[in-house]
Formats: sequence, structure tokens, C-alpha cells
Amino acid sequence: MKGVSTRGAILEFGEFGLKAEECSWITARQIESARKSIVHYTKKGGRTWIRIFPSLPTTKKPPETRMGSGKGDIFQYVAVVKPGRIMFEMAGVTEDIARKALRQAANKLPIPTKFVMKS
Repeated sequence: MKGVSTRGAILEFGEFGLKAEECSWITARQIESARKSIVHYTKKGGRTWIRIFPSLPTTKKPPETRMGSGKGDIFQYVAVVKPGRIMFEMAGVTEDIARKALRQAANKLPIPTKFVMKS
């Protein structure tokens, strides 16, 4: 995963966003955990957009399996994220609430992120 994100690098829907600063695979579980923390902190106020989707299946072999016998079964789905990609957007809340909610969501993700605002 080289380079920066060319798509999804600017705020399209909301006023506040969470931008990735490194390359990584983000699993569906991590995305859902971040979404839940945003919804919990904002008490269902405002509007939230998830701009990444886990569309890449990853496989894994069962433990204690001998070498060979083909590829493993699908283990999880991941979203490929590059630097500059907006992962979450928010609108309809104050800047202070959005900043704190997105900080909690960033703690659930495996990469460093940055809070961005629409100028």
C-alpha cells in the first residue's frame, strides 16, 4: 500500500471528519467499534457518515494445520486505507462534541488519525 489516497480525501457530507495518517487494513470489527463509540458519545445527535467499507476478504488457515492443502477460508473483511483518506464524517453537532467523539473513535483504530474541519 504505497502513496496517498486520491479518492475520499476531502470532506463531502459533514462538517467534521477523521482523516487517516498512515496505511493500514481496517477490519469490519474496528469500523463498527468506532461507529458505536461515536453514536454513544453523541447520544444519537447529529449525523454520521462512514466513508470506508470493508470489501477485501482476507483468509486464514486453521491453527495446527499442516502445510499445503490449499488456501484457507475467508477469515474477515478489511478496508484498505491510505494516508489522507477521510474515514468518518459528522454534522449537526458542535465542534467540541465532534472533536471528543472522533477522538474516542480514533482510539478504536490501529492507525494515527487527524481531526479535520470543513473550511
